[in-house]
Amino acid sequence: MRETYELTRGTPYPLGVSVMHDRVNFAAVMNTREDCGIILYDRAALKEVQRIAFRERDRKGNIRYGALEKLEADRYLYNFYIGDQVMVDPFARAVWRKDRLYSCFLQGEYCWEEDRELRLPYRDSIFYLIHVKGFTKHRSSGVEHRGTFAGIVEKIPYLKELGVTTLELMPAYEFDERMDSGEPEELPEYMKERYMESQKAVSGKKRKKKVNYWGYQEGYYFAPKRSYAAGDRPDLEFKDMVKQLHLNGIEVVMQFYFPVQIKQGFILEVLKYWVLEYHIDGIHVKGERIPITLLATEPLLANVKLMYHDLPMEEIYEPKEQPVYKNLACYRDDFMYDVRKFLKGDENQLHAFADYQRRNPEKNGIINYVTNYYGFTLADLVSYDRKHNEDNGEENRDGTDYNYSWNCGEEGRSRKKSIQTLRRRQMKNALAMVLLAQGTPLLRAGDELMQTQNGNNNPYCQDNETTWLKWDCLQKDRELFEYVKELIAFRKSHPVLHQEERLVLSDTLSCGYPDLSYHGEEAWKPRMDHYDHHIGIMYCGQYAKRADHSTDDFIYIAYNMHWQKQRFALPRLPGGGAWKLVTSTGKAVCSDAKGKKGGEEVLLEGRAVAVFAGREAVCTSGNILPQ
Repeated sequence: MRETYELTRGTPYPLGVSVMHDRVNFAAVMNTREDCGIILYDRAALKEVQRIAFRERDRKGNIRYGALEKLEADRYLYNFYIGDQVMVDPFARAVWRKDRLYSCFLQGEYCWEEDRELRLPYRDSIFYLIHVKGFTKHRSSGVEHRGTFAGIVEKIPYLKELGVTTLELMPAYEFDERMDSGEPEELPEYMKERYMESQKAVSGKKRKKKVNYWGYQEGYYFAPKRSYAAGDRPDLEFKDMVKQLHLNGIEVVMQFYFPVQIKQGFILEVLKYWVLEYHIDGIHVKGERIPITLLATEPLLANVKLMYHDLPMEEIYEPKEQPVYKNLACYRDDFMYDVRKFLKGDENQLHAFADYQRRNPEKNGIINYVTNYYGFTLADLVSYDRKHNEDNGEENRDGTDYNYSWNCGEEGRSRKKSIQTLRRRQMKNALAMVLLAQGTPLLRAGDELMQTQNGNNNPYCQDNETTWLKWDCLQKDRELFEYVKELIAFRKSHPVLHQEERLVLSDTLSCGYPDLSYHGEEAWKPRMDHYDHHIGIMYCGQYAKRADHSTDDFIYIAYNMHWQKQRFALPRLPGGGAWKLVTSTGKAVCSDAKGKKGGEEVLLEGRAVAVFAGREAVCTSGNILPQ
């Protein structure tokens, strides 16, 4: 006969379940007058074996609590109940789906060994955004544990070769993938109106059941996602992943999406738990009612990267207060859309683009990207003028219509060599704009592999080869991968390209050169009318020190987004120094004739970016140079 348990006095904190050597403590938020308590299930048979009511005297505010003595936790699953309603513990450390959802007990200590937070400055970080499953799920990934946390560990050599420092994970906590009604529980704001229109259009039609691939809905926030684990302990596998990434100098940033109904105090509890329990290095918070001031002023999170689309800095810091560690960062789409417009040749974009190249606030970081999980991939950005979301089952009404993309002359796949060449050049141009700007660059995983989603700019329900990374592209064509790898290495080797604060366009060192300057066909005289599409940007190496305390090189970057060739004048360097071409996405011809102000001239092909260093070449191989 199975033993029955009686509730004894416990503690109201921490919330959820705490397994100790001789007792298990339960604490649940239950704002009710109904009978409420704990349900125990036999783990093997998945049958309810006992309901145990919370005692009225064991209540603190809206927290009901109690303990069970000598509970053999490995034999049971549990849930809570209020009257006839059964509910999964919102603080459950693990969730198990069989015939229904069950809350799981977790036991045992994890050995973190000497693991510690890496605390990389934003200026030195290279972000890399992945979907945990899609990153290695494709058969071409070559990993043993495809689509899992363990699969990410197997790809650490690749991440290190590429040069990324910070892995940003799309929702990797437990959430329900089922979309039985054919619609997501929550959608980002930019999708909602079009989604409602699509439902009117397809009402009355039979729709296929979908999966929620992205996970942007209310979830079970304390539990790593079980389907992303190779084994039956996702908590241990996630910790193994974090520990191995840290050993290889790579940070882990988690995305958390909180719908409007989630209480703000609960949000703080979730984030503190992941920092303490899973040693994550950063948090990207998503949602519309986020208590960002509360989170940003929480002492426990002061050394944790914290990102949100809007930062009320005047509420977070006093006017003269400086953060010891600049842990906050603004993460929004303005850079992405403006740079896309400049890339495709729209007018009146030069001022915004020039400002982005030096933007770096004093008290917070800036995350720069030209693609993200939503919208087109980089390859699709240069291959499609319009979205092609028919496979989502919403008659192509979902997803944004404002992509600011250009198909380079033909919609979709093309066999024309001229179009293929132009598309490849435009991808390199876009990557240069992200990786050579001040602030923190973010790459969407797969862009370096020229991943396509066939024009789908909203694949939230596509858990298939549409979204999975296809690694065989790396064997077929490594050119773009090598370009990205060397561009990252170039950025890292030149601190002048990733400084701590915003550049001010002034000679504050009295060295004869401003920290950053703009140029055109004449040195020191940029043309920035609304119809101009080209600019030269020079960084003075005197304003940045390398690790050995030597001054950095002068760096000159010529951006020509015009469809015709343009001339650039390279300013004269101090001491008779010479410019040397490091890389160019198109043909760049340096003239022996001296331009105005006595410097060299460069004739740069249309829709191209060229980079020059002021002393010696720093490129370690010829892969980055066009053949």
